[in-house]
Amino acid sequence: MAHLGVGIGWRPEIADAVDRLDGLDWVEVVAENICPGHLPDALQRLRERGTRIVPHGVSLGLGGADRPDPQKLVALGERAVALGAPLVTEHIAFVRTSSPVLEAGHLLPVPRTRDALAVLCENVRIAQDALPVPLALENIAALFAWPGEEMTEGQFLTELVERTGVRLLIDVANLHTNRVNRGEDPAAVLDAIPLEALAYVHVAGGVERDGVWHDTHAHPVPPVVLDLLAELRSRVEPAGVLLERDDDFPPEAELAGELAAIREVVTAAAREAVPEPKKTAAVPHTGVAARAATEPATEPATGPEPQTGAQPGAGAQPGAGPQAGAGPQAGLGPQAEVAPEPGSNPEPHTGLGPKAEAAPEPGSDPEPHTGAGPQAGLAPKADAAPETGSNPEPHAGAGPQATSPGVGEAARTRVALGQAALLSALVAGTPVPEGFDRARIRVQVRALAAKRADVVAKVAPELPGILGGRAPYRRAFLTYAKGRPMTAGYRRDALDFAEHLLIQDLPADPAARRRLTAWWRERAGARPPRRIVRWARTLAGRAA
Repeated sequence: MAHLGVGIGWRPEIADAVDRLDGLDWVEVVAENICPGHLPDALQRLRERGTRIVPHGVSLGLGGADRPDPQKLVALGERAVALGAPLVTEHIAFVRTSSPVLEAGHLLPVPRTRDALAVLCENVRIAQDALPVPLALENIAALFAWPGEEMTEGQFLTELVERTGVRLLIDVANLHTNRVNRGEDPAAVLDAIPLEALAYVHVAGGVERDGVWHDTHAHPVPPVVLDLLAELRSRVEPAGVLLERDDDFPPEAELAGELAAIREVVTAAAREAVPEPKKTAAVPHTGVAARAATEPATEPATGPEPQTGAQPGAGAQPGAGPQAGAGPQAGLGPQAEVAPEPGSNPEPHTGLGPKAEAAPEPGSDPEPHTGAGPQAGLAPKADAAPETGSNPEPHAGAGPQATSPGVGEAARTRVALGQAALLSALVAGTPVPEGFDRARIRVQVRALAAKRADVVAKVAPELPGILGGRAPYRRAFLTYAKGRPMTAGYRRDALDFAEHLLIQDLPADPAARRRLTAWWRERAGARPPRRIVRWARTLAGRAA
């Protein structure tokens, strides 16, 4: 792995500050918030200056029961090629279900079970074979634990690496989050995982409320997280350490101070002897990404020509356009009750302009990183693996159907049922599945709704103004969101919210209603739905 150094998460709101930061070695960008053919000028300047840029994805949902969406994999690969990135990163999480079709809008933990591990491993292999550069996966922050888990986090991550050869992105702030919220020992995780597979490290701030740690990415990095960074550095020298900040951005001097504190921790720990990391028998992977991993990383990795490059205009291919918000932790710490936002999380800072210029990837927007998105307008709207046991061996070859079998469909079905029951309880108001901590699930429900409201306000910043301010907007949106789970992206959600208000002859002020009607028409079509459609949707809403 090439040396990266100390970096920061690039967000449009701090683009100028990032451009001026002294000694900045590299940046990470939310992959779904950029368009390969139309990089923001500030990001392009960094690239021309030789600053390494790593795309950080938030929408693949590799921990989900479904195989990864090929279009999303193509889109992520295109961004890696466009940025000359040495690798791409994603998360060990699920973000949606397909039956029923539900979007979480956030990164949710996968159960640490044999079934879930088998599904994750096959999904990772599919992604590795499709991507032009190596893949690294991040441990996420969690508010709740799954009942009936069979492994610790350390065991789960170790087996994942051994069976796929994937690299790890260790977020020490997430280790602290899980210590507070789930009683897990960060040192035990660091002792157990194969540190030779470490790609780089994330550091971020959060806040504790009522005994729950919220990984907000909107607060300064606390000393306890820097202590965990030192703990990790005492075991291994990471190729890179990156500061994540996604909302409530401080003055440039404060960002520089946080980066200096990170450098000091890494440098101070380096003065002590670094023991040899524990070796594991990582299984070789011979797909496209694995081959790239064996080549020198000093030069930007290259890959196949993008297949769906987004061109300005309505004809953008799926997967090519910037996402409205994309980032998973940002804003919603383990389930921060007040989402800062957006990747996550990301949240696009750009408005939902009429006539989208680039269509978002299908089903994306899991959790935008606060303030992430290049002037994105609103876009209107694996083959099955052979059945085997739940412990597939990694396959060699260039595609998902390479030489070794995939995970059994029965395991995928079991994982799908569990994830669907949980996500439905979180976003659709169905009963909480047996065995979960109901109090924590309630906190998660509030957090997801709050984040959803915050992200939509960033995707469509005109809406709070039309509705009379942030407070009236928030009340109206949370009322709308009850029983109306998100099934597509945040842009679609903004349109559906506006349509919901208009069907009910809201807002009450005629002038505001005319403004909302004009806003909706510019983005959704030439005319509002016909009376029969409005009537049917009203009945459906009451039934929900």
